[in-house]
Amino acid sequence: MTNILDSVDQRTQLVGQNRLELLIFQLNTSQLFAINVFKVKEVVKLPHLNILPGSHPNVCGVVNIRGTSIPVIDLRSSIGMRSMEKNDECNIIITEYNRTIQAFLVGQVMNIVNMTGERYSSATRTSGT
Repeated sequence: MTNILDSVDQRTQLVGQNRLELLIFQLNTSQLFAINVFKVKEVVKLPHLNILPGSHPNVCGVVNIRGTSIPVIDLRSSIGMRSMEKNDECNIIITEYNRTIQAFLVGQVMNIVNMTGERYSSATRTSGT
């Protein structure tokens, strides 16, 4: 129990130290994508999706995770790509934004990258954003 609390404490202290942890994943392309670990509640293999009639075209279904119904958003179609083909490498990233819970359908989840403020501010300067 102490190890878990130490890990949580260590991660929450990253905010004050200008550090960022990113969960790196793919959308069944060679390009890598990332999401802030602080927004991620859980990553799970793609469970059975229940279709939600009349939903937005980017919502590919709803999953029930431990008694909570969570909408699943097809991240590929949301950014203008062809819809995600569901296969054994598909995962959902369950996130929480503004006190709402949603999941993103993604491909393979690669790893977590820990970055300092210097690394990601220099990356944005070189990319021109």
